[in-house]
Amino acid sequence: MSSTAPALGTFSVRPLDPTRASGGESPSDAELLHRWVTHPKAAFWMMQDAKLEDVEREYMRIAAHEHHDAFMGLHDGEPAFLMERYDPRHVELVGLYEPEPGDVGMHFLVAPTDTPVHGFTRAVITAVMRELFADPATRRVVVEPDVGNKAVHALNEAVGFVPEREIQKPEKAALLSFCTRERFEAAVGDVEVPR
Repeated sequence: MSSTAPALGTFSVRPLDPTRASGGESPSDAELLHRWVTHPKAAFWMMQDAKLEDVEREYMRIAAHEHHDAFMGLHDGEPAFLMERYDPRHVELVGLYEPEPGDVGMHFLVAPTDTPVHGFTRAVITAVMRELFADPATRRVVVEPDVGNKAVHALNEAVGFVPEREIQKPEKAALLSFCTRERFEAAVGDVEVPR
């Protein structure tokens, strides 16, 4: 599925393959991700000191996992963001809240850039949410960002997330937040989300 943001281009996703190279001199998915997750702007991703092999290993583990998927996000056909989808009944939030049918967990990371484009990150999270809600079985998206990540809290709120409470994960204090299909539709207003 792909979506278009006025004046910002087309966003789409493909399955992430840590060993995939785009051909020629292009870096592999893992090499791109390694640059992204170790960048200072990705501090909340908690992989600042990761080596390339660590990133390859982590995304090979996700690729093999029955309840966790990773996708390379493309902007006008070029890698620009990472999207992860997970089943919170089995990954990340086990025992930390009571999942409902149709709950889907999500992480996203925008590639660092020296030339930021106004509205780009919001367009990315909107595209990610459209992708998740394209599955009619998805009723609610669940996120658990670090409580200190104020920028992502604001982005989440802009697309319809409502914070529920703080939870303590092994690696961080997190803000458990939910976005229903209806809240997303009301927040973005310009998109038909499949039911």
